[in-house]
Amino acid sequence: MEIRALREGKPIATQPAVKFFVGEVFVVAGQSNSANHGAAKTKATSDQVLTQTPKGDWQACADPQPGASGGGGSFLPALGDELQKRLGVPIGFIPCGIGATSVREWLPSGAPFPNPPTIVSRVRKTADGQWESDGKAYAMLVKRMKSVPSFRAVLWHQGESDANQKDATRTLSGKLYADYLQTLITRTRKDALVLPSAHWFVAQVSYHGPDDVGSKDIRAAQASLWKDKVALEGPDSDALRGPLRDNGGKGVHFSAEGLKAHAHAWAEKLVPWIEAQR
Repeated sequence: MEIRALREGKPIATQPAVKFFVGEVFVVAGQSNSANHGAAKTKATSDQVLTQTPKGDWQACADPQPGASGGGGSFLPALGDELQKRLGVPIGFIPCGIGATSVREWLPSGAPFPNPPTIVSRVRKTADGQWESDGKAYAMLVKRMKSVPSFRAVLWHQGESDANQKDATRTLSGKLYADYLQTLITRTRKDALVLPSAHWFVAQVSYHGPDDVGSKDIRAAQASLWKDKVALEGPDSDALRGPLRDNGGKGVHFSAEGLKAHAHAWAEKLVPWIEAQR
């Protein structure tokens, strides 16, 4: 579509017109299952489902999602289509997920913790023997939050890299998980200049495979944030197993059908909450 300026019926200038949508915007963050690591790439069927690039441009919601790690599929096209159909408004996503990240890696720069995650590329050891985040994931998240005037909620899907690590010294306790995620939530509300009540949905996430279907400690920590009204209840993705996982049901990521199931699980949490506020 373009806009034309006419003089005596003849065009003297043209300017491309930008589509303007008023709807629901969600920031999506966490680790691989919030990003592009699913088994099948898809795209939204509705032209009213959009994704924001790291440069701030909006484009059709198609995998891989810009701004998130991985080159595979995500749950966002299916979620966007379901939300658009059920809510009747345009849907926008701001994807920020980074595969294999611990909640420790999402903390602001300098935030200390006693034991490192399994992957240490986003953390550093301090002189006193503790560890701290380099703050890069946090800075990216805050920057992308500030790229829009407002958004409906953050969808947080993370926990596998803190639960039941092969090296037990890299596992994070449930108490510290809850403390660190609460720190992340409260600091982003301040630093991203969003409302103090800016909503976060926290999913139940700790699944590694059929032989390690979840961590009671991490799941309890995630649920404690709902109980304490720090965050709202997200879906229980640990319950999505068998053929809903990749690698013949043995993987940690979602199969094509699993991506749809994951999307629907999110919609079942989001739609009633949004409708109750209308």
